[in-house]
Amino acid sequence: MASTDQQILEASAKHPPAPNHKYQYGTAGFRMKADLLDSVVFRCGLIAALRSRQLQGKTIGVMITASHNPPEDNGVKLVDPLGSMLEAEWEELSTRIANTNNDDEVVSVYNEIARLYHIDLAVPAQVVFARDTRASGSRLASCLVDGLTAAGAEFIDYNILTTPQLHYMVRCINTQGTSQEYGEATEEGYYTKFSNAFKRAMGNKTSTGALTVDCANGVGGPKLTELIKYLPSNEVLQIKVVNDNVHQPESLNVDCGADYVKTSQKAPPSSKAGPGDRCCSLDGDADRVVYYFKDESNTFHLLDGDRIATLAASFIGDLCRQCGLAEEVKIGVVQTAYANGSSTKYIEQDLKLEVKCTATGVKHLHHAAERLDVGVYFEANGHGTVIFSDRALKKLAKLEPKSPAQLAALETLRALVDLINQSVGDALTDMLLVEVILARKSWGPLEWLQTYNDLPNRLVKVKVHNRNLFTTEDAERRLVTPAAAQKGIDEAVKKVRNGRSFARPSGTEDVVRVYAEAATKAEADDLAAKVSSIITANQ
Repeated sequence: MASTDQQILEASAKHPPAPNHKYQYGTAGFRMKADLLDSVVFRCGLIAALRSRQLQGKTIGVMITASHNPPEDNGVKLVDPLGSMLEAEWEELSTRIANTNNDDEVVSVYNEIARLYHIDLAVPAQVVFARDTRASGSRLASCLVDGLTAAGAEFIDYNILTTPQLHYMVRCINTQGTSQEYGEATEEGYYTKFSNAFKRAMGNKTSTGALTVDCANGVGGPKLTELIKYLPSNEVLQIKVVNDNVHQPESLNVDCGADYVKTSQKAPPSSKAGPGDRCCSLDGDADRVVYYFKDESNTFHLLDGDRIATLAASFIGDLCRQCGLAEEVKIGVVQTAYANGSSTKYIEQDLKLEVKCTATGVKHLHHAAERLDVGVYFEANGHGTVIFSDRALKKLAKLEPKSPAQLAALETLRALVDLINQSVGDALTDMLLVEVILARKSWGPLEWLQTYNDLPNRLVKVKVHNRNLFTTEDAERRLVTPAAAQKGIDEAVKKVRNGRSFARPSGTEDVVRVYAEAATKAEADDLAAKVSSIITANQ
């Protein structure tokens, strides 16, 4: 037996899999109760080393996080060289090795992957990793180190980072010294790059009133506090940080955070914001952001990912027109079935932009956005970014402005390219993007809200015994199985005005998510309840 095989065998014995548990690499990697993850994270270390070697020593990232999940959960996902999600084929390989039954089989699958993909195991492997603030994070990081060490990989432990910061590090390392150099692969490099771009994009504009940021008692709290040190003074943008208690990991995502606000359609109980005050919430690993406010009558209004997408697409479209690039650079918006029907109509009819619909999961939106000149994608939950193609970037670089107005628009557009974290959705940089646009337009949250009227909607989680019984088609807008369930949903939708509803299994837990929208809140609530009952009856 080769020495590496022996090392893997011995290290694997320290991390036995949980009995009778099937693992699945989903849209967010592996995610579940933290005490089930030791073997999975160890084996992800082996996969990360193999993936790096397959790509001739390019650096692969590993992030240990469970995002918006409860504190007792955790997860692990791999990041490809440009900061993008792991290639789908390697998700399957990760699932396969995670489900091996014994240590000998782990070694066997490791070597089989190397043979199948013609991987030279002598090539140096490079891996970087980080974790969020969960109590289980340090233990799981040590499991990962055991896997990387056994596979003979070199690694850097960035300790605690937001998920987008880890993606940023991976992209910076792999583009260093190239024409696509993204930045310096340090925390300071991250803060410097995006704060400088923010200053350029703001120009001489200032924000109106303070922005209250709910950090979900997660990693976004300390990282936002650090970012603020690099931003202009309070006169330009005043940020109030709340829910930043990372010293009590059990408070993570509890009655706060982007998922709480989006799902419950209300501000966190801890919110002290007054009428008209701008507020936003991050999720536990700071890759999602949603905005909201209360009006003069104390009514709550959510400005979610759909709203951020329309705001960004509209503003970038205006800048392209002012630069004279409207005909040459085509802007499109990528949505999922969760996007409010009114937002889709507004993009197509008012903004005159193309809309594409994909399956849920940032990897699907990201790939679709990459096929556009400028691809704006945001899931309704607030996870998204804007991608500028190489073609669009070349047009921006070569453009020679013919007037001061064109020059101003071009400089703002170039600053936005640098402000947006194009490797992945990033709550902190998306927040700065929104603040730039609102300041440039002299808008408050009310003006933003008034661009179109959302159809009332409801999102419900239905617990099921086995989410794999539910399969979908048509970008997850229709159930294939169980067949009777979709028939029931169709009948329920017909009975309400402007009705639309779909059900899709979660990629991370045994629940089916039901979305419903209709002409009134009462009808949307009723439709969601009926579809939930259909799901329960058909499991």
